[in-house]
Amino acid sequence: MKIRLIALVLLCQCTHFTPDVITWTAIGDSITYLNDHINETGNRITIGYMTGVTSKLPNIKYINQGHNGWTTVGIAKEIEKLGLTKTDIYSVFLGTNDWWSGLSLGSMNDYINNTGINTTYGAYRIIINKIRNLNPLAKVILITPMQRSDFVYLGDAHNNAYGSYKSKNGQELSQFADAVKEIGNYEHFAVIDLYYKSGINVKNAVKFKRLRDTTTGLYRNYKYPSYLGVPFKPGTDEYPYPMEAIDYTYDGLHPSDKGYKVISKMIIQVFKKDGYMMMDTLKK
Repeated sequence: MKIRLIALVLLCQCTHFTPDVITWTAIGDSITYLNDHINETGNRITIGYMTGVTSKLPNIKYINQGHNGWTTVGIAKEIEKLGLTKTDIYSVFLGTNDWWSGLSLGSMNDYINNTGINTTYGAYRIIINKIRNLNPLAKVILITPMQRSDFVYLGDAHNNAYGSYKSKNGQELSQFADAVKEIGNYEHFAVIDLYYKSGINVKNAVKFKRLRDTTTGLYRNYKYPSYLGVPFKPGTDEYPYPMEAIDYTYDGLHPSDKGYKVISKMIIQVFKKDGYMMMDTLKK
Protein backbone atom coordinates (compact mmCIF):
# COMPACT_ATOMS: atom_id res chain seq x y z
CA MET A 1 0.00 0.00 0.00
CA LYS A 2 2.83 2.37 0.94
CA ILE A 3 4.64 1.66 -2.35
CA ARG A 4 1.48 2.39 -4.32
CA LEU A 5 1.04 5.69 -2.46
CA ILE A 6 4.61 6.77 -3.23
CA ALA A 7 4.14 5.85 -6.89
CA LEU A 8 0.93 7.89 -7.01
CA VAL A 9 2.67 10.94 -5.48
CA LEU A 10 5.51 10.71 -8.00
CA LEU A 11 3.04 10.40 -10.85
CA CYS A 12 1.17 13.51 -9.67
CA GLN A 13 4.44 15.45 -9.41
CA CYS A 14 5.44 14.50 -12.94
CA THR A 15 1.99 15.39 -14.23
CA HIS A 16 2.17 18.77 -12.47
CA PHE A 17 5.59 19.75 -13.79
CA THR A 18 5.41 18.28 -17.28
CA PRO A 19 2.93 20.24 -19.38
CA ASP A 20 1.48 19.11 -22.66
CA VAL A 21 2.80 20.63 -25.86
CA ILE A 22 2.65 24.42 -25.69
CA THR A 23 1.98 26.24 -28.97
CA TRP A 24 3.58 29.60 -29.67
CA THR A 25 2.90 32.05 -32.50
CA ALA A 26 5.80 34.46 -33.07
CA ILE A 27 4.60 37.57 -34.91
CA GLY A 28 7.33 39.80 -36.26
CA ASP A 29 9.38 41.18 -39.12
CA SER A 30 12.58 39.92 -40.77
CA ILE A 31 14.27 39.22 -37.44
CA THR A 32 11.56 36.61 -36.85
CA TYR A 33 11.24 35.53 -40.50
CA LEU A 34 14.94 34.67 -40.82
CA ASN A 35 14.67 31.94 -38.19
CA ASP A 36 13.44 29.63 -40.96
CA HIS A 37 15.24 31.26 -43.88
CA ILE A 38 18.86 31.03 -42.83
CA ASN A 39 19.99 30.79 -46.46
CA GLU A 40 18.84 34.40 -46.95
CA THR A 41 21.51 35.52 -44.49
CA GLY A 42 24.27 34.10 -46.63
CA ASN A 43 24.40 31.43 -43.91
CA ARG A 44 25.83 34.03 -41.54
CA ILE A 45 23.55 32.62 -38.87
CA THR A 46 22.85 29.03 -37.90
CA ILE A 47 19.95 29.42 -35.46
CA GLY A 48 17.20 32.00 -34.92
CA TYR A 49 15.56 32.95 -31.65
CA MET A 50 12.56 30.60 -31.89
CA THR A 51 14.73 27.59 -32.63
CA GLY A 52 16.99 28.71 -29.79
CA VAL A 53 14.05 28.70 -27.40
CA THR A 54 12.56 25.38 -28.50
CA SER A 55 15.94 23.66 -28.40
CA LYS A 56 15.96 24.37 -24.66
CA LEU A 57 12.21 23.93 -24.10
CA PRO A 58 11.25 21.10 -26.47
CA ASN A 59 7.62 20.98 -25.30
CA ILE A 60 7.08 24.35 -27.02
CA LYS A 61 6.22 24.30 -30.72
CA TYR A 62 6.43 27.57 -32.62
CA ILE A 63 4.66 28.98 -35.66
CA ASN A 64 6.72 31.54 -37.56
CA GLN A 65 4.62 34.57 -38.46
CA GLY A 66 7.60 36.74 -39.35
CA HIS A 67 7.13 38.92 -42.42
CA ASN A 68 10.22 40.32 -44.08
CA GLY A 69 10.32 44.12 -44.04
CA TRP A 70 6.85 44.55 -42.54
CA THR A 71 5.86 47.19 -40.03
CA THR A 72 3.41 46.99 -37.16
CA VAL A 73 1.02 48.97 -39.34
CA GLY A 74 1.53 46.51 -42.22
CA ILE A 75 0.81 43.53 -39.99
CA ALA A 76 -2.34 45.23 -38.67
CA LYS A 77 -3.56 45.99 -42.19
CA GLU A 78 -3.23 42.35 -43.23
CA ILE A 79 -4.10 40.74 -39.91
CA GLU A 80 -7.11 38.86 -41.27
CA LYS A 81 -5.09 37.45 -44.17
CA LEU A 82 -2.14 36.05 -42.23
CA GLY A 83 -3.74 32.76 -41.29
CA LEU A 84 -3.21 33.25 -37.56
CA THR A 85 -4.53 30.36 -35.49
CA LYS A 86 -5.34 29.74 -31.85
CA THR A 87 -2.20 29.04 -29.82
CA ASP A 88 -1.22 29.16 -26.16
CA ILE A 89 1.33 31.95 -26.50
CA TYR A 90 1.73 34.92 -28.85
CA SER A 91 4.80 37.11 -29.05
CA VAL A 92 4.86 40.39 -30.97
CA PHE A 93 8.31 41.62 -32.03
CA LEU A 94 7.89 44.70 -34.22
CA GLY A 95 8.70 48.40 -34.40
CA THR A 96 12.09 48.84 -36.03
CA ASN A 97 10.61 49.07 -39.53
CA ASP A 98 7.93 51.50 -38.36
CA TRP A 99 10.71 53.78 -37.14
CA TRP A 100 12.77 53.55 -40.32
CA SER A 101 9.70 53.96 -42.53
CA GLY A 102 8.92 57.23 -40.74
CA LEU A 103 5.46 56.06 -39.67
CA SER A 104 3.69 58.07 -37.03
CA LEU A 105 4.14 56.54 -33.59
CA GLY A 106 1.03 58.17 -32.13
CA SER A 107 0.25 57.99 -28.44
CA MET A 108 -1.23 55.67 -25.85
CA ASN A 109 -4.61 57.27 -26.55
CA ASP A 110 -4.48 55.73 -30.04
CA TYR A 111 -4.09 52.32 -28.44
CA ILE A 112 -6.73 52.82 -25.75
CA ASN A 113 -9.26 54.32 -28.15
CA ASN A 114 -8.51 51.85 -30.95
CA THR A 115 -8.00 54.61 -33.52
CA GLY A 116 -6.77 52.29 -36.30
CA ILE A 117 -3.78 51.92 -38.56
CA ASN A 118 -2.70 55.54 -38.83
CA THR A 119 -0.21 55.08 -35.98
CA THR A 120 1.96 52.33 -34.54
CA TYR A 121 0.10 52.53 -31.23
CA GLY A 122 -3.22 52.08 -33.03
CA ALA A 123 -1.86 49.20 -35.11
CA TYR A 124 -0.74 47.39 -31.96
CA ARG A 125 -4.33 47.52 -30.68
CA ILE A 126 -5.58 45.81 -33.84
CA ILE A 127 -3.01 43.02 -33.43
CA ILE A 128 -3.84 42.54 -29.76
CA ASN A 129 -7.56 42.50 -30.50
CA LYS A 130 -6.99 39.74 -33.05
CA ILE A 131 -4.98 37.70 -30.55
CA ARG A 132 -7.71 38.05 -27.95
CA ASN A 133 -10.36 36.98 -30.44
CA LEU A 134 -8.34 33.87 -31.22
CA ASN A 135 -7.61 32.98 -27.60
CA PRO A 136 -8.73 35.23 -24.74
CA LEU A 137 -6.62 33.18 -22.31
CA ALA A 138 -3.40 33.29 -24.33
CA LYS A 139 -0.11 34.42 -22.85
CA VAL A 140 1.00 37.58 -24.72
CA ILE A 141 4.61 38.70 -24.81
CA LEU A 142 5.70 42.01 -26.32
CA ILE A 143 9.30 42.41 -27.47
CA THR A 144 10.80 45.85 -28.00
CA PRO A 145 12.94 46.66 -31.03
CA MET A 146 16.65 46.52 -30.30
CA GLN A 147 19.24 49.18 -30.97
CA ARG A 148 20.81 49.08 -34.43
CA SER A 149 23.86 50.28 -36.29
CA ASP A 150 24.09 51.23 -39.96
CA PHE A 151 22.29 48.52 -41.89
CA VAL A 152 23.53 47.33 -45.28
CA TYR A 153 21.62 44.47 -46.88
CA LEU A 154 23.90 41.61 -47.79
CA GLY A 155 22.07 40.90 -51.06
CA ASP A 156 21.84 44.48 -52.30
CA ALA A 157 23.94 47.24 -50.73
CA HIS A 158 21.60 49.86 -52.17
CA ASN A 159 19.19 48.74 -49.45
CA ASN A 160 20.76 50.47 -46.47
CA ALA A 161 19.79 52.60 -43.50
CA TYR A 162 21.51 54.54 -40.76
CA GLY A 163 21.44 53.34 -37.18
CA SER A 164 19.40 54.28 -34.14
CA TYR A 165 21.99 56.88 -33.12
CA LYS A 166 19.85 59.57 -34.75
CA SER A 167 16.18 60.25 -35.37
CA LYS A 168 14.09 59.44 -38.44
CA ASN A 169 11.20 61.72 -39.32
CA GLY A 170 11.66 63.44 -35.97
CA GLN A 171 11.28 60.20 -34.00
CA GLU A 172 13.82 58.13 -32.08
CA LEU A 173 13.81 54.33 -32.20
CA SER A 174 13.82 54.46 -28.40
CA GLN A 175 10.35 56.03 -28.54
CA PHE A 176 9.03 52.95 -30.35
CA ALA A 177 10.63 50.74 -27.70
CA ASP A 178 9.02 52.88 -24.99
CA ALA A 179 5.64 52.50 -26.74
CA VAL A 180 5.89 48.71 -26.60
CA LYS A 181 6.71 48.90 -22.90
CA GLU A 182 3.82 51.28 -22.26
CA ILE A 183 1.34 48.99 -24.00
CA GLY A 184 2.71 46.00 -22.12
CA ASN A 185 2.39 47.75 -18.78
CA TYR A 186 -1.16 48.88 -19.58
CA GLU A 187 -2.24 45.36 -20.55
CA HIS A 188 -0.14 43.61 -17.88
CA PHE A 189 1.67 41.66 -20.60
CA ALA A 190 5.19 40.34 -20.22
CA VAL A 191 7.64 42.71 -21.95
CA ILE A 192 11.08 41.68 -23.15
CA ASP A 193 13.09 44.87 -23.27
CA LEU A 194 15.76 44.35 -25.90
CA TYR A 195 16.36 48.06 -26.38
CA TYR A 196 17.53 48.84 -22.86
CA LYS A 197 18.28 45.48 -21.21
CA SER A 198 19.72 43.09 -23.82
CA GLY A 199 23.19 44.61 -23.85
CA ILE A 200 22.94 45.03 -27.64
CA ASN A 201 23.68 48.61 -28.65
CA VAL A 202 25.02 50.78 -31.46
CA LYS A 203 28.62 50.23 -30.36
CA ASN A 204 28.52 46.42 -30.38
CA ALA A 205 26.02 45.72 -33.15
CA VAL A 206 29.08 45.25 -35.35
CA LYS A 207 32.78 45.33 -34.50
CA PHE A 208 33.56 47.76 -37.29
CA LYS A 209 32.46 49.12 -40.64
CA ARG A 210 34.97 48.76 -43.48
CA LEU A 211 35.03 51.90 -45.59
CA ARG A 212 37.39 53.77 -47.86
CA ASP A 213 39.55 56.37 -46.17
CA THR A 214 38.56 59.64 -47.81
CA THR A 215 42.20 60.77 -47.87
CA THR A 216 44.08 57.65 -48.99
CA GLY A 217 41.29 55.78 -50.79
CA LEU A 218 42.33 52.62 -48.94
CA TYR A 219 39.89 50.53 -46.91
CA ARG A 220 39.95 50.95 -43.15
CA ASN A 221 38.01 49.36 -40.32
CA TYR A 222 36.07 52.11 -38.56
CA LYS A 223 34.50 51.48 -35.17
CA TYR A 224 31.48 53.44 -33.96
CA PRO A 225 31.36 56.44 -33.87
CA SER A 226 34.38 56.89 -36.15
CA TYR A 227 32.47 55.66 -39.22
CA LEU A 228 29.86 58.41 -38.92
CA GLY A 229 30.17 60.74 -41.88
CA VAL A 230 32.49 58.43 -43.83
CA PRO A 231 30.75 57.84 -47.18
CA PHE A 232 29.70 54.41 -48.40
CA LYS A 233 29.03 53.98 -52.13
CA PRO A 234 26.79 50.95 -52.78
CA GLY A 235 27.57 49.16 -55.99
CA THR A 236 31.12 50.52 -55.98
CA ASP A 237 32.52 49.90 -52.52
CA GLU A 238 33.05 46.50 -50.96
CA TYR A 239 30.38 45.19 -48.61
CA PRO A 240 31.27 46.98 -45.35
CA TYR A 241 30.66 44.07 -42.98
CA PRO A 242 32.96 41.14 -43.72
CA MET A 243 32.63 38.07 -41.53
CA GLU A 244 35.14 39.40 -39.01
CA ALA A 245 32.96 42.48 -38.45
CA ILE A 246 30.07 40.40 -37.08
CA ASP A 247 29.23 41.02 -33.45
CA TYR A 248 25.64 41.02 -32.12
CA THR A 249 24.40 41.57 -35.70
CA TYR A 250 25.80 40.44 -39.02
CA ASP A 251 24.68 43.45 -41.07
CA GLY A 252 24.10 46.23 -38.55
CA LEU A 253 20.45 45.26 -37.99
CA HIS A 254 19.74 41.53 -38.08
CA PRO A 255 21.05 39.47 -35.17
CA SER A 256 23.97 37.11 -35.53
CA ASP A 257 24.03 33.81 -33.66
CA LYS A 258 25.40 35.80 -30.72
CA GLY A 259 22.51 38.27 -30.90
CA TYR A 260 19.86 35.59 -31.35
CA LYS A 261 21.25 33.76 -28.33
CA VAL A 262 20.62 36.85 -26.19
CA ILE A 263 17.04 37.13 -27.46
CA SER A 264 16.38 33.42 -26.91
CA LYS A 265 17.72 33.58 -23.37
CA MET A 266 15.45 36.49 -22.46
CA ILE A 267 12.40 34.72 -23.89
CA ILE A 268 13.30 31.48 -22.09
CA GLN A 269 13.41 33.39 -18.80
CA VAL A 270 9.81 34.51 -19.34
CA PHE A 271 8.68 31.02 -20.36
CA LYS A 272 10.35 29.42 -17.35
CA LYS A 273 8.79 31.97 -15.01
CA ASP A 274 5.38 30.90 -16.29
CA GLY A 275 6.15 27.19 -15.99
CA TYR A 276 6.42 26.36 -19.69
CA MET A 277 9.06 23.68 -19.20
CA MET A 278 9.55 19.96 -18.87
CA MET A 279 10.89 18.11 -15.81
CA ASP A 280 14.40 17.59 -17.22
CA THR A 281 14.60 21.33 -18.03
CA LEU A 282 13.93 22.23 -14.40
CA LYS A 283 17.33 20.83 -13.43
CA LYS A 284 19.24 23.09 -15.86
